[in-house]
Amino acid sequence: MIRPYKTSDKEQLIEVFNLNIPKFFDPKEVLDFKEYLQNHSDTYLTIEYDNKIVGGTGYHIKETDKSGRITWVFFHPNYAGRGLGKKSIDYCLEILKTNQLIEKIVVTTSQLAYAFFEKFGFQLMSIEKNYWGQGLDLYVMEQQLNQDTTTT
Repeated sequence: MIRPYKTSDKEQLIEVFNLNIPKFFDPKEVLDFKEYLQNHSDTYLTIEYDNKIVGGTGYHIKETDKSGRITWVFFHPNYAGRGLGKKSIDYCLEILKTNQLIEKIVVTTSQLAYAFFEKFGFQLMSIEKNYWGQGLDLYVMEQQLNQDTTTT
């Protein structure tokens, strides 16, 4: 189940986040994630499976560049391969694509997850080595939205 984040989810989400360190996240990113929850809790989502919090994902709109962002996607390692990632990305895309302001959707990820986002039509725009931490490169990916209206 995908549901809106509640403040009471914070500690469990941080526990799940920590299970993804150091494979997918650098230890210093825990503070960044906590700050994100503080500033964007209204668009963060908690993922439950069998009534347990097993992950989360977020989205927000950055008006300065007319982009939607999908952020902080992670899951408990024991729940990998159950389609939860696909469901959560589809959920965020559906929400973001309804906003007329958005011209593109951006994901910042790493070399470990960029192929997953390619399946949704995201294209690699740039790479920055060791951005997140040693051995964790920044992969900036975008999906352009077709804002054209049908003409007759």
